[in-house]
Amino acid sequence: MSVDLRGKTCVVTGAARSIGLGVAEMYCSLGAKVAMIDINPEVKEQSERLAKAKSAEYRGAGPAVRGYILDITDQKAVFSCFDDITKNLGDVFALANVAGAVDQQAFEEITPERLDKMNRININGSVYCAQAALKTMRKLKDGRIINFASKSGKTGSSIMAAYSGAKGAIISITHAMAFEFAKDNIKVNCLCPGIVEKTGVWGSVSKGYVENLKMGEDEVVKQFTSKVPLGRLCRIDDVVSFVKFLTIDGDYCTGQAFNVTGGREMH
Repeated sequence: MSVDLRGKTCVVTGAARSIGLGVAEMYCSLGAKVAMIDINPEVKEQSERLAKAKSAEYRGAGPAVRGYILDITDQKAVFSCFDDITKNLGDVFALANVAGAVDQQAFEEITPERLDKMNRININGSVYCAQAALKTMRKLKDGRIINFASKSGKTGSSIMAAYSGAKGAIISITHAMAFEFAKDNIKVNCLCPGIVEKTGVWGSVSKGYVENLKMGEDEVVKQFTSKVPLGRLCRIDDVVSFVKFLTIDGDYCTGQAFNVTGGREMH
């Protein structure tokens, strides 16, 4: 039986643009109260846009959508933000941990600073947000946490060792969380997308390949598309649909690292 999200509180990180914004829009369309988090100030404008679109449905019962400008690598700030979310929107039922960062460099050129950045944003930030959300999920004895890893977290990607390592850690952390919180009826899974079109990550990665591999942008797209059995790159909607499934229908799924790669990754 599908979960009815009407009136439930869902939190989305990395919500100012691309996948995170798509997830926030999806949650709003299902009647959820949505907290949108991002370090990008645009998250405020996007949350206001969605709040206006939903205002008629909520009939003045309080804001259905709130935007928060937040550095998720600051644990104290994360906890404070979630306290405000709980106060104004209610106990958190679902967390989509979309926020992340990507980097490219030859392995021998990885610096302590760049390695630390990959870990702080991708690992620490996801852990802090999950810790904060769990405070109310455990009270509810119900909840969904969807972490974001990557295809690179399973098999690695050339000139992306630091990123691959951080995303691999997210997969292992997801497994550990699923074991620990199953007794509280909290389902914890992660998504491992391949290359997703029209996202900041793909923009950064494609630019990096153009510079590091000395290839034209069209050639980069053609080369990576040719590796996908289904013959196209991933779309934002492909990922958003999977988040929707795990939030409202995946009641018997926990501890899984789901590939959203068009068949490129099969384990």
